[in-house]
Amino acid sequence: MQFSDKKLIIGMIHVQALPGTPNHKLSVEEIAALAVDEARQYEKAKLDAIMIENMHDVPYLKGQVGPEITAAMTFVAKAIRDAVSLPLGIQILAGANKEALAVAKAANLDFIRAEGFVFGHVADEGYIDSCAGELMRYRKMIGADKVKVFTDIKKKHSSHAITSDVDIVETAHAAEFFLSDGIIITGSSTGKAVDIRELDALKDTVDQPILVGSGISVDNIAEYWHYAHAFIVGSHFKEKGYWMNPISDERLTEFMNKVEVLRSRQ
Repeated sequence: MQFSDKKLIIGMIHVQALPGTPNHKLSVEEIAALAVDEARQYEKAKLDAIMIENMHDVPYLKGQVGPEITAAMTFVAKAIRDAVSLPLGIQILAGANKEALAVAKAANLDFIRAEGFVFGHVADEGYIDSCAGELMRYRKMIGADKVKVFTDIKKKHSSHAITSDVDIVETAHAAEFFLSDGIIITGSSTGKAVDIRELDALKDTVDQPILVGSGISVDNIAEYWHYAHAFIVGSHFKEKGYWMNPISDERLTEFMNKVEVLRSRQ
C-alpha cells in the first residue's frame, strides 16, 4: 500500500468470534462469507484499503493466540484476498503481532497493525511489553519484508502512566527508529476521537505516514483531514455507529461522498 497526496480510507472488518473463543457460534466458512460480503461493500464504495481484526474474540489473550485463531484468520484473510483487489491488512488482538505477520505472509496481505511496538503500557489484558526487535526479526526470518508494519503508539484502551514522561513525539520517533512503516494515533477507546493537538505535534516532525486509528466520522473527517495520510474507520460505518452491527450502506455512502468533496479541495 502506497501513501501519496491522496488521503487513504481504510475500512475495518470486525471478524465474527473465532473457534475456541467464548462468543464463537458460526462455522469458519460462515465467518469468512460474512467478512467477504463486508469487503465487497467496501470495495463497491471505493475505499482505498481494508483491514480485518478479531474484535469479537473477547476477552482477548495477551501477546499471542492459539493456532486455531491463526488458522481461522488465515482462512478468512485468504477468502477476502481472493474476493477483492484492494490492499488488505490484519490485526490480531491482543498484541499477537507475530501471528498477524504469519497470516499476512500466508494470505498475501499488504500490512499489519501492531500494538506494543515501542515502550510498555498497561492494557485491559495486562502489561504489554515492546516487541519491535523480535517482530522485525521475525518479519525478516519468514520473508515478509513486503508486509508493512503500522504501529500504534500511546494506544487506546490502555494506561500510559509508566511512560508519562515520554511524550507522543518522542514515542513516534522511537517507533520510526525501530523501523515502523507508519504511526497510528488513537483516542482513548474504540470510536473515540483523537486529540488533534497530538496530531498537530506530529505533523511536521515525523517522517513516516500518520494514520488516525479511531473516532473518525462524517462529522469530523474535515477537521482531521490535513493532519494524517490515512484514516482507519470501523464503528462509524456500522448501523447506529456501533461496531458490533452490520455495515450501513447509507452511512458508508455519506462518508465517502464527504471524502470526495475533501479530495476535490486539495
